[in-house]
Amino acid sequence: MFKNSKNSGRNTSMRFMTIGFVLITVSACTSMGIQPWERDLLAKDSMQLIPDYLDNFMDEHIYFSKEASSGGQGVGGGGCGCN
Repeated sequence: MFKNSKNSGRNTSMRFMTIGFVLITVSACTSMGIQPWERDLLAKDSMQLIPDYLDNFMDEHIYFSKEASSGGQGVGGGGCGCN
């Protein structure tokens, strides 16, 4: 029937700490993003995952042709056709 004042204070402080943590976590993501003047740097070919698609295609084709007996680029089975 009687509330324990010690537990009540602990619950209140935990509630404030949780609310504070959530607010800090949510507000930390507001400054993320790319500014308009930074987009030109990220649009350069050197910043792309695969800068030259045709060159990469030919390199993978040669690698796959040489490594056909071992399966190449993570392809299951070998070059013998026994998948």
